[in-house]
Amino acid sequence: MTDNTARETLEGSPALATELELQRVRAEAAALRAELDETNQGVLALYGELDMQAEQLRQASDLKSRFLAYMSHEFRTPLGSILSIASLLSDELDGTLSPEQHKQVAFVSNAARELSDMVDDLLDLAKIEAGRISISPAWFDMFDLFSALRGMFRPIVDTSAVDLIFEEPAGLPRLYTDDQKLGQILRNFISNSLKFTQRGEVRVSARLESEDSIRFAVTDTGIGIPQELHGALFEDFIQVDSPLQKRLRGTGLGLSLCKRFAELLGGHVGVESEPGVGSTFYVVIPLALAQEPADEA
Repeated sequence: MTDNTARETLEGSPALATELELQRVRAEAAALRAELDETNQGVLALYGELDMQAEQLRQASDLKSRFLAYMSHEFRTPLGSILSIASLLSDELDGTLSPEQHKQVAFVSNAARELSDMVDDLLDLAKIEAGRISISPAWFDMFDLFSALRGMFRPIVDTSAVDLIFEEPAGLPRLYTDDQKLGQILRNFISNSLKFTQRGEVRVSARLESEDSIRFAVTDTGIGIPQELHGALFEDFIQVDSPLQKRLRGTGLGLSLCKRFAELLGGHVGVESEPGVGSTFYVVIPLALAQEPADEA
């Protein structure tokens, strides 16, 4: 029997064909395992890199929050001193001031107060990002909330061409939430509306949104905001680009803090606006936070 004949005989054997097929399959499986091992190593390396980047981002965020908190606290003391001295000068406790000096003292006082508001916003942002801000819910009546807001803005409105109107919250139930955080949201809304409304009115209202939620709204007759900007208004450091904005200073944090406070209260914020017509900023929150006491007295 020649070698060629023997080879043809062996290759024609079913057992040998099966063995060759098994060897081929094993070789393919081994190659696949090697490829999978290599892929797994690459995935593990990628996970490791992502974990390292996430840790670096967390550390950077912590550093930013600590820096904001530290600088905010450091600014508060000299700002308080400036405001106190300006008040003493304005009251003429150390001597009579001329009309021009009164204007200069008022300028210093207003500038210090604006800077103090910015510092407060930055400190609130740092506390929220660090998870150190607390919610203190309690039962309260909306008449009391509106009365406090009305008194707070009366000195501003008395010297303005804009009417600030509070619609009486008649027939609405008491709320169980953090009235200070809610008040801060509405203060920011009202303050913004007064800034960007040169004539007309700013109207504050409340109505039931559903059986278990309430909607507070601040509507103005101001400059209005284009539709394409609505989605970004509640982001950090965002400001409307307008000639009026360029004359008004701010951090661009007020609406961002409103959004974060609303989320802490279990709600959300929104805006409806049209250029040249006016804007409505609103917040919708539950009538009562999830964990309320059994006795509301």
